[in-house]
Amino acid sequence: MTFDFPFTLAFIALTALISWQAFERRGLIDRLLLWPPAVQRGQYERLFTYGLVHADFGHLLFNMFTLFFFGRLIEGFMAERFGVWVFPFFYVSALLVSVLPGYFRHARDPHYRTLGASGAVSAVLFAYILLAPWNLIFVFFIPVPAIVYGVLFVGYSVYMDRRGGDGVNHSAHLWGAVYGVVFLLLAEPRVLPRFLSLLFSPFG
Repeated sequence: MTFDFPFTLAFIALTALISWQAFERRGLIDRLLLWPPAVQRGQYERLFTYGLVHADFGHLLFNMFTLFFFGRLIEGFMAERFGVWVFPFFYVSALLVSVLPGYFRHARDPHYRTLGASGAVSAVLFAYILLAPWNLIFVFFIPVPAIVYGVLFVGYSVYMDRRGGDGVNHSAHLWGAVYGVVFLLLAEPRVLPRFLSLLFSPFG
């Protein structure tokens, strides 16, 4: 028996399971989240495991809901063109790349902590936007063209990253989005002219 989108579903199941356990065991969150002093003591796995735990159920649900819908599409696209192992590499590397700018910025801040799969999920979502810029994305049940959502998302992330103070890692969101676009363009350069053609032909 074979299963469609095995890696997307595996990432969702693993993240949901560990996050759920961590809701009941605060020590598990503390051990897995990204905390610069711990990384500097050699716990480099935190540069990845932070994506397995979430602040609360809403945080988890939003990320996994987004990954379920868009991860399957990107996994299918990548598996067909590059092989089945490219998508898991893409997702795991997105966890690292999306968090590194924030980590280096706060490397000397012992109060800095971050968690959640949002950076990697942003990478998946923006890879999808490259492939289907005018498809509708439902944001709180409101249909929005993917490219419009992408522009608003980037603008908001840049603004909130500079403003700060809300406890959300907007830097990871922003760099995850950038990574998703760059990765897909490097892997398949023909995506760019196709994207531009679609972008300037919203009605087909």
